[in-house]
Amino acid sequence: MTPLFSLQGRVIVITGGAGLLGRQHAKAVAMAGGIPILLDLLAGPVQECADKISRRYGVAAAGYTVDITREAEVKANCGELLARYGRVDGLVNNAANNPKFEPALRENFNRLENFDLEIWNTDVATGLTGAFLCVKHYGAAIARNGGSIVNISSDLGLIAPDQRLYRKPGLPDNQQPVKPVTYSVVKTGLIGLTRYIATYWADRGVRCNTLCPGAMENDHDPTFLKQLCSLIPMGRLARHNEYQGALLFLLSDASNYMNGAILCVDGGRSAWSG
Repeated sequence: MTPLFSLQGRVIVITGGAGLLGRQHAKAVAMAGGIPILLDLLAGPVQECADKISRRYGVAAAGYTVDITREAEVKANCGELLARYGRVDGLVNNAANNPKFEPALRENFNRLENFDLEIWNTDVATGLTGAFLCVKHYGAAIARNGGSIVNISSDLGLIAPDQRLYRKPGLPDNQQPVKPVTYSVVKTGLIGLTRYIATYWADRGVRCNTLCPGAMENDHDPTFLKQLCSLIPMGRLARHNEYQGALLFLLSDASNYMNGAILCVDGGRSAWSG
């Protein structure tokens, strides 16, 4: 690892650390010599993930059970990290709900006309309020010595979802499944949070940028996959490790003069849509 991209010894907090994308973020940090701190809701999966990364990459990865929608838990964990490591150098706001269309749960519940306030509150609490609370506490810790915050948005933070992808043959328009409103709202909101933080602590050496990944391979329905890939100039979804380089760039000294920016890694979908 060249010094420019090195995270040697840096303590990097990753929310949603046991998830599909969170695990890849943690591996990227570990490969660069950093200390990935994985936060997630379930103790078993997050600790197992941290242990595997520690063994494979020879770093002291750690897993913690933290509900990022509860400020007391975030504050307590931040204090624990400062007591253990003496510093926090980076934060990856990755945790989010990604609600699916599930007719068995409630017919057409994802359609805007039927979208439940409780689901709205839960999605926003995890993806946006949780990110705010993490910035409030871990970000303040980063501001002691400087460092990098990366908010994980989406190509759907830049463009609207193409609801034609989710249509089912034979259903009337008012019963067609859709990508829920909260996903777009949360991912767009993270871009606003990025810009605020980028100007708030810039004089303290804190940089904040947004990473907007596109869809990643994850056992999609073949028909859906074919339709989605037709909207992407590269003609495919991202492989599991294809966001690691972008994240490492944003966390490391390689992006030292990059602040308040949006880095979109989506195979060209947003360029085509624009």
